[in-house]
Amino acid sequence: MKKQNNIYKRILIVATNASALDDFHKTGVWLEEFAVPFLAFKEAGFDVTVASPLGGESPVDEDSLECKNPTEWDYTIKELKNTAKLSEIDYKSFDAIFIPGGHGPMIDLAKDETLGNVVSYFYNEHKIVSAVCHGPAGLINAKTLTGEPVVKGMQLTCFTNKEEKIVQKDKLVPFMLESKLRQLGAIFNEAEPWEENVIVDKNLITGQNPASAKKLAQAVIKKLCSQNNHC
Repeated sequence: MKKQNNIYKRILIVATNASALDDFHKTGVWLEEFAVPFLAFKEAGFDVTVASPLGGESPVDEDSLECKNPTEWDYTIKELKNTAKLSEIDYKSFDAIFIPGGHGPMIDLAKDETLGNVVSYFYNEHKIVSAVCHGPAGLINAKTLTGEPVVKGMQLTCFTNKEEKIVQKDKLVPFMLESKLRQLGAIFNEAEPWEENVIVDKNLITGQNPASAKKLAQAVIKKLCSQNNHC
């Protein structure tokens, strides 16, 4: 998408600070799921701020650092080296929130109360809430104005139980994300493992896996652009 003058539209990316699943298994943010949307948002002309619960470094999962990755992805890592502290962000000034995956969010974002409050605000104000892969773990604590989970009755997706078992992390994660979202009342949409799958339900946009990162970013951009006629 050709870059336009959309700098007044602001996207808040919230990344994990977690660097390990346990003493023997490192984790973090999955680079593709951060880099692809980040670059797409910037190319579209949006102002992007990267935050995390603790601020400072958001570690990149080493398994996502592959030789075949485009060089431009490497340039985005610097954005994860010194993130803003989420509690110090004026989140109400943003138009959309995006949560990238990697297994890190299962450790910290899933239980972060500040993020829960932030996502609640975006959802209830009909602003865009988006997340990919394990990023929807950051939606767990978000509530509607009536106190219900924001995911209840919503069409969505995430890294599936099947995919978790394929990568042999099902015994390492604190819970199975698909199962948790279903338990909270979400209407879960599942594609075959590793297939691109993005679900849009009102202001909630979710992607299943790394292959879905580009399409998710495009969906966020399209919805933001539909809120004005400048894209």
